[in-house]
Amino acid sequence: MTYYQRLGEIPRKRHIQFRQPDGSLYSEELVSSRGFSGIYSNLYHINPPTRVLNVLDPEPFDAKIAYDYPLKQTHLKTNDIGITGEDFLDARLTLLKNKDVSMALCNPASRKMDYYYKNGEADEVIFIHDGGGWLFSQFGKLRVEQGDYVVIPRTTIYRFEWDEGPLRLLVIESAHPVETVSRYRNDMGQLLEHSPYCERDIRPPSELVTETKEAEYMVKIKKGGFLHPYVYDYSPLDVVGWDGCLYPYALSIHDFEPITGRIHQPPPVHQTFQAYGYVICSFVPRLFDYHPQAIPAPYNHSNIDSDEVLYYVEGNFMSRKGIDRGSFTLHPGGLPHGPHPGTVEKSIGAKETEELAVMLDTFGPIYLTSDAIQYVDTKYPMSWTE
Repeated sequence: MTYYQRLGEIPRKRHIQFRQPDGSLYSEELVSSRGFSGIYSNLYHINPPTRVLNVLDPEPFDAKIAYDYPLKQTHLKTNDIGITGEDFLDARLTLLKNKDVSMALCNPASRKMDYYYKNGEADEVIFIHDGGGWLFSQFGKLRVEQGDYVVIPRTTIYRFEWDEGPLRLLVIESAHPVETVSRYRNDMGQLLEHSPYCERDIRPPSELVTETKEAEYMVKIKKGGFLHPYVYDYSPLDVVGWDGCLYPYALSIHDFEPITGRIHQPPPVHQTFQAYGYVICSFVPRLFDYHPQAIPAPYNHSNIDSDEVLYYVEGNFMSRKGIDRGSFTLHPGGLPHGPHPGTVEKSIGAKETEELAVMLDTFGPIYLTSDAIQYVDTKYPMSWTE
């Protein structure tokens, strides 16, 4: 969960009269997760959020899974992919997917969106590999930078304005709510002292943006494999105030404090977020193990009930060869995986690593999409043979 926030003007109590200067009522909207059992926020609109001007024809917006792809260790050579599409939605190149989660590269040509977007069926985690900009939503404006995880709860209406310069995004869509890690929270939801990050590191929207200009506003809503274009005669950002625990926020991978030990620590120490069906982990610069006979390279591991996806951000992974910045590796359940030949001995005596990576561990199979096949490194499964 995230912690309580409020911006703008709100009434003293929920669900009571709150009037505009002309005497009419503001329209209260409860945005809640898990029905009425999860985290939620209350928003106050100038216009009823239910008032629609027009609904246009839906457009297909989905990725097809390559179910016939064989069981094998996989390297996707995506480091040199350039522009993947014109705008923020068109540029989403989904590479891996299952019923719980998907991963896409997004390198849009355009730095602005002339529409708003709402994912009606998934939370989104957008990792900013290169670039920076502003996220505008009904919850306010949020500055985002290189290295940020931007967590956007489903039904958030938003648009980005990106800075000029290189822009490379990793987009994770989650069928279930994305949360902080439960074992790092106390009974009241506060992050504990041994958590690798705390509430000070979580950045909520900093300033409310209330748009009152009358015009036609497009909101593209993703649901059921389609984009559903809705047209309004008022801005969805007509909110004068809100409070609650559901809102978009940013957490920098650079603020993740690694947990280390005398001997090699298992991947759960890198966990950053959790959701039903998978977890997200962060590999960050850290000191290596300090037992006098420590082996810093990870030991071989047989995935019994988990598929492991690594997205390589920066640095040189000491357990891997032939992997570039911006590559993906998939190590599926049913096969053992481990360090490449020569990397174990080479790691002994090393004091630290400067690597950065985002890892997705799923608790069910994750599949390549048909769009991903063209990037497969066919030599990778045999790369453990000297």
